[in-house]
Amino acid sequence: MKYQYYIADVFTDRVFNGAQIAVFPNADGLNAEKMALIARELNLSETVFIFHKLNADDTRRMRIFSPLQEIHFAGHPIIAAAYVLARCGDVVLQQPLTRMIVEQNIGPIEVNISSQDGVPTFVQFCRDTSAIVDHFAPPDDELCQFLGLNLSELDHKKYSPRLVSCGFPYLIVPVWQYESVRKARFNYQAWSQSTAPQTAAQEILLFAPKSPNRDADFHARLLGPRIAPHEDPPIGSAMPAFCSYLCSFEHTQKGTHAFAVERGELSSRRSLIQLEMDHKQQEKLMIRIGGQAVIFAEGAIHLPDKPENGSKSTKITKEIVAS
Repeated sequence: MKYQYYIADVFTDRVFNGAQIAVFPNADGLNAEKMALIARELNLSETVFIFHKLNADDTRRMRIFSPLQEIHFAGHPIIAAAYVLARCGDVVLQQPLTRMIVEQNIGPIEVNISSQDGVPTFVQFCRDTSAIVDHFAPPDDELCQFLGLNLSELDHKKYSPRLVSCGFPYLIVPVWQYESVRKARFNYQAWSQSTAPQTAAQEILLFAPKSPNRDADFHARLLGPRIAPHEDPPIGSAMPAFCSYLCSFEHTQKGTHAFAVERGELSSRRSLIQLEMDHKQQEKLMIRIGGQAVIFAEGAIHLPDKPENGSKSTKITKEIVAS
């Protein structure tokens, strides 16, 4: 069997930036075992498999795998899948705004694709989320020790460190300057000797309300014991917690807020996530996450109908389409 796939750079408008996501627009016939093997073979942060639902033209079933496991919810794959489906003609863009539904393991998610002359230009999805916000955080000296920062770099005037969970806990730490986010280096020994492991958070979202790029309102980065010291992984999964964090401060006024969060640099796969949140000071928070994408490559995998000599051989071909 032959399965076509595309590699999209997500939350960016140019290739060699953003996060690379593989999308299989027609994965009918693949089981969980084969999807896991394919994701491991491609070795990207996430690989998306799309299944058509009978009698539901605007709905697609989506399963997401990392090289290690299946993922029940992720934002980058939604942007990548909607963009790829629109570009390859699986979703027809007859209006400036086209609505579709994707079903992840957590349930259905509404997606809107903006387009011009039939070409997708922006993808946005909605998520209704609730958070647990804990004002407890490790002392400043401990934060600085395991982040490699100075006390003067931490922000306690407008924001403060807090623990936020929307199903997955993040220790969110504010600093004053963009440069502090970029230079931070996680120290595992200092972390293990601090009170931080007691919070159950395994990832730290470090952010600053400044960036040298005018299109960004915040610059953010994930660090932690499971992240390599020089790695700068995608932050999309942390955005519901970040929005809930912002709303936990009294100075955040009620109403709809729109802002952009930047990750990385142009030299290290910069991403730009567009966010909207409807802050009503209620338990649930409606957020809208959007961004651009570009197709970097396309290819095909060839799975034998029957394993050859008892093996599970998979042949993968790829064609670079970047221009």
